[in-house]
Amino acid sequence: MENTLEFWFDFTCPYAYMASTRVEALAEAIGARLEPKPILLGGLFRSIGQPDNLAASLGAAKARHGADDVRRNAALWEVPLTYPPGHPRRTVTALRALLALGEPMMPLVHRFYRAYWVDGVDISTEAGVAQVLSEAGLDPAPILERAKSDTIKDALRTRTDEAVSRGVFGVPTFALGKILQFGQDRMAVFGAAAGGYGLDGSPPPAYPRAPIDFWFDYSSPFSAIAAARAEALVGASLRMRPVLLGGIFRDVGMVNLPMQAMSPPKRVWAGHDMARQAKEAGMVFRWPSRFPMRTILPLRMTLAAGPDTEGGRALIRAFYKAYWTDDRDIADPEECAAIATEAGLDGPALVAATDAAEIKAKLITNGSEAVAAGVFGAPTFVVHHADGQRSLYWGNDRLEMAIRAADGDTRVR
Repeated sequence: MENTLEFWFDFTCPYAYMASTRVEALAEAIGARLEPKPILLGGLFRSIGQPDNLAASLGAAKARHGADDVRRNAALWEVPLTYPPGHPRRTVTALRALLALGEPMMPLVHRFYRAYWVDGVDISTEAGVAQVLSEAGLDPAPILERAKSDTIKDALRTRTDEAVSRGVFGVPTFALGKILQFGQDRMAVFGAAAGGYGLDGSPPPAYPRAPIDFWFDYSSPFSAIAAARAEALVGASLRMRPVLLGGIFRDVGMVNLPMQAMSPPKRVWAGHDMARQAKEAGMVFRWPSRFPMRTILPLRMTLAAGPDTEGGRALIRAFYKAYWTDDRDIADPEECAAIATEAGLDGPALVAATDAAEIKAKLITNGSEAVAAGVFGAPTFVVHHADGQRSLYWGNDRLEMAIRAADGDTRVR
């Protein structure tokens, strides 16, 4: 098992399509045997109580970012990709045909992915599946006939049930021994052959990097991790933008506690992934006993200190450490004053400044500006390009992509 890289997939997922283009190289690079595991994504979703068409359940801003993220990833991975009409299309016939053919499976996997995402072949129909099989030099008739058998139907159902039992909640998902990773961007956890968003280590560009707004709230764990990385990676072009995340959620129609709205297996994986990201950022990360936390006071104090001043940056670091490492109550005025004082500022004066009308108004204005920029969660990075356009990147794991855009990489605009 330790030397086997398992790859769960369905043809309807663009990220699984991207993953399929590199998964064989990854398995070879890490010395593992690749085990393709086709599953019916809709069946998986129904088993864990997730909507069949996940994209359709997202708010407008998040759906727009999702579409941009697919486009950017496809460009970085140099994968041609076009959404077919009627996406997502049913793939059960294609998946059963794949199982009916048996091993080696990956050559036909590549053909089905290309048919769906490049050539516009409707693999939801027998005719479309037959076309793919014929172009692969196979006789479609016996394969399609076997695909209708109870044996093959049971095999697809069994694989999908196994995925549920293993904690899989979407595709692509990979397992190497006990390590379970979700998403083509997490392939890099297993080995560099999978690529990723990391910068190449070259010096910063000679021209000024485009400004990057970093929208954050102390209540967001991934914002805490991003804050531990952003200053060093981005440099002087980083602009800190504190915002009340609950207000953003209200304005864009999202649930107030996104992690609690996840399916149980996704929530478990997200917790592990969060810990991994924090460790990679060199951050001591502990889930606080007071969650969710009311953060209006520290956010206003940050505005009063000036988030882009030296003192303001020190205060931001101090509040994140206080909450996400030391489990301190950053809703308590006395505790907040002490945290600010420890950071070298006048803590009591900053607490008093939060009653000023202009500070209260600034936090509200920040919220309105964030929504207008397309922000729907935190951390969010908004790059301001020289041509007046903006591009938005959500999540600590998209910071490197935002930097690429700020450095002029048009593939990720």
